[in-house]
Amino acid sequence: MKIVVGCAAIIIALASVTSADAKGCLKGAAVGGTAGHFAGHHGFLGAAAGCVIGRHEANKRNNLRTNDTQGRNSISTTGSGAREFR
Repeated sequence: MKIVVGCAAIIIALASVTSADAKGCLKGAAVGGTAGHFAGHHGFLGAAAGCVIGRHEANKRNNLRTNDTQGRNSISTTGSGAREFR
């Protein structure tokens, strides 16, 4: 009975998460839940922590990628009149 309720809760939770919110969270939750389970049967706590960390890392990667493309597309002129691409 516990397994059925647990699976139903997981399915409902995954169905209610949008793709933008889930970026990094699902992967982190899977890794954290597995690690928490083997580190003393604390799978739920590990999944929650993994979700938070995974989301943080995904945001960090997204910010780096955004900053990288903005810097790469900027054009500056040097003193000699030649264009320099950064």
